[in-house]
Amino acid sequence: MADELWRTQALASYATLPWASRGRLHVEPEAPNRSPFQRDRDRIIHSTAFRRLKHKTQVFVYHEGDHYRTRLTHSLEVAQIARTICRTLRLDEDLGEAVALAHDLGHTPFGHAGEEALDAAMKPFGGFDHNAQTLRILTKLEERYAEFNGLNLTWETLEGAVKHNGPLLEDGRVLTDLPAAIVEYCRDHDLELDGHAGPEAQVAALSDDIAYNNHDIDDGLRAGLFEIADLRDLPLVGEMFVLVEKKYPGIAQSRLIHEAIRRMINAMVEDVLAESGRRLAEARPKSVADVRALGRPIVAFSGKMAATDRTVKGFLYKRMYEHWHLNRSHSKARRVVMDLFGLLFAEPNCLPPPWRERAEAAERAARARLVADYIAGMTDRYALDEHRRLFDLWS
Repeated sequence: MADELWRTQALASYATLPWASRGRLHVEPEAPNRSPFQRDRDRIIHSTAFRRLKHKTQVFVYHEGDHYRTRLTHSLEVAQIARTICRTLRLDEDLGEAVALAHDLGHTPFGHAGEEALDAAMKPFGGFDHNAQTLRILTKLEERYAEFNGLNLTWETLEGAVKHNGPLLEDGRVLTDLPAAIVEYCRDHDLELDGHAGPEAQVAALSDDIAYNNHDIDDGLRAGLFEIADLRDLPLVGEMFVLVEKKYPGIAQSRLIHEAIRRMINAMVEDVLAESGRRLAEARPKSVADVRALGRPIVAFSGKMAATDRTVKGFLYKRMYEHWHLNRSHSKARRVVMDLFGLLFAEPNCLPPPWRERAEAAERAARARLVADYIAGMTDRYALDEHRRLFDLWS
């Protein structure tokens, strides 16, 4: 009772109110001591797919070092930033955290290189999209509960997981243009794909940008892909390094990097809070329905910070994501994924049970999707081990 009173007083009218949730596809009695969104967050944390993120690539394959970000540590960092922004804007922190923790569940091993390879292999069968795979995991592939497949999350969490980057049906797109997993689910449980998600999901999307930009700079410096001197002319980034050097002359490089990056994160968070506050004051939404009806995000960077974000992304793309060292690693990753798909699709009897039984009984398109599910669920380590077992004649 005290917790519900606190929430009633703490949450803004335009927040996604947990006691007004649209509920779950499969009706369940709600927990007496957790809100629906707390329960969603807890189910995500306890899922198999979430644990696998520990050994899934963010940028660097797992064996390249113990200190680089993985999908798991990245998701936790996104969730921490999302909670801060949600709390300050008087939004529901648990929903923001749930979306943040779920947003990368559908990624393949080896990051975007793995996804590109699996998408290419699946082209004759509808392709592969990590966002659609996240929904597939949350609503079908997790097999933990006696009464349903998936995690049976609330409408709001599923909406946020699918739409956190914006509407899916715009610029003339119709439902059947979307990946099959999204089409199939939304026919039974409409996630209103033509509109923006609620404000907490919008927070999760911006928190993702803030986390990976800043932490990829940290990992890129650690890997020696670029130097601090290369960052001097970048807006915000260069300024923060200069600021720290002036305040702490002679500071060790590791401390310099950390101090600069935490200031960059703070600056971007403060910008989101200021710009979102301005938009809220201008729009004056009275409910989460008003937020969705605006037709544009209510949570956003200012124009200046959005331009800075694009500049930093451009730098990282050129100097990090397309670095020759990573290109070599990504090339090998694509070959591993393509090899695994080709063999397991052609020879489903090489799949472990119960995957084998399902694949052998399925027609071609369904078998391809099942093999894609199996590969997408792999960690980097498991994919490399499986490739070795299947292609090394002496294993």
